[in-house]
Amino acid sequence: MNTRIFTIALFVTAVSFGAVGCKKKEKTVETPKPAGEVRIVEYCSGPEYMSTKDAFRANATGESLDRETAKKKARSNANAELAKTISATMKIVGDNYVNSTEFNNKEEVTETFQEMSRTLVDQELRGAKKICDEVTMKTVGDQVTYVSYIAIELSGASIADAYNKTLSQNEKIKADYNYEKFKETFEKEMAKFSEGK
Repeated sequence: MNTRIFTIALFVTAVSFGAVGCKKKEKTVETPKPAGEVRIVEYCSGPEYMSTKDAFRANATGESLDRETAKKKARSNANAELAKTISATMKIVGDNYVNSTEFNNKEEVTETFQEMSRTLVDQELRGAKKICDEVTMKTVGDQVTYVSYIAIELSGASIADAYNKTLSQNEKIKADYNYEKFKETFEKEMAKFSEGK
């Protein structure tokens, strides 16, 4: 009798496992892609290519039928973007620095800061280094086009040093210029990049 109960229990267990194994699997429903949309992958782009408290960064693309021309366009576009970022930052630094000091003619000093900024940005851009460089090729019909993606950076410290050197030699502001106060103002503004402001 015990053998018979054991055999029945074994049979029931086997049938139960079989029934579970034969159960239909539920399908995962995927959201369909919107019609006509294609995901674009942008190289040399993303958070790691954005300006931080330590460096100014910019990325850009360039497109041409000629590979080298595409690369030159990308570099030129990145340089323009980097120059714009540095100029905007240095304008704020200059305004904040001048307003926090005891200069007699603040308007004239602010103008001097802005003139220096334009000159320095042009000079310092030559020192920008590539941190990402990708080239892709696409064919439309029988036409081949090259797309160059680039990201460049320039050390914030090198900009601050170049600015300090020029400011400390300027006769209009030399007497009242305070490097430590300037550096503090500059670092506060650079920190905003890392804070996402």
